[in-house]
Amino acid sequence: MLEQILKGGPLMVPIMACSLVSLAVVYDRWCAFRANRKIDTRSLRAKVLVHLRANEVDTAISACSATGGPLASVLLAGLRSYQQLKSKNESSETMRLVVGQVMDEYSAQALSVVNKRLDVLTTVGTAAPLLGMTGTVTGMIASFAGLAQSGSAAGGGGAVAAGIAEALITTAAGLLIALSAVIPQSVYNRWSDEIELEIQEANSEIVEFILTHH
Repeated sequence: MLEQILKGGPLMVPIMACSLVSLAVVYDRWCAFRANRKIDTRSLRAKVLVHLRANEVDTAISACSATGGPLASVLLAGLRSYQQLKSKNESSETMRLVVGQVMDEYSAQALSVVNKRLDVLTTVGTAAPLLGMTGTVTGMIASFAGLAQSGSAAGGGGAVAAGIAEALITTAAGLLIALSAVIPQSVYNRWSDEIELEIQEANSEIVEFILTHH
């Protein structure tokens, strides 16, 4: 394997650097999404509504604090805001607007954490094939240069073969590394969309509760 990488020429250095960065981000985001998917968010949402209907706001806040994760953090922000407004005897319309705004703001923050470093995979997915294509060009240049120096195809066969090998290795490496970044990113984007949808549903549930119980 190392021998094949070395045959790819100097451009294999940035290509392999892209590979290492991509693998690190893929592993980091995999651990984060896996931890989040282990949280029973539907159960948490149900518990929060039950506690709110029983006027147990503190218990609902404690449940969110103990759970963790993006959804719990958004709910926690909304419930704390709701608790403060309720203690001031604010109107239901004021509570609805303020709590909804607070949860929207925290939703943006929570999703930015969820999508953290995913742009790195986009960069790798774009840069790796371009580096591979650049290696293709430099490899073909080396092939024709070797052929020109030898003055004949027979004499420059070794140089031509080395240049073509460099071109093919860098191209293949660039494409493989791009795929290893783009495919996980697609999966992570889908999981991120699911989290965003669930946060929006939870936001609507809290706002609806405020409207119907005050």
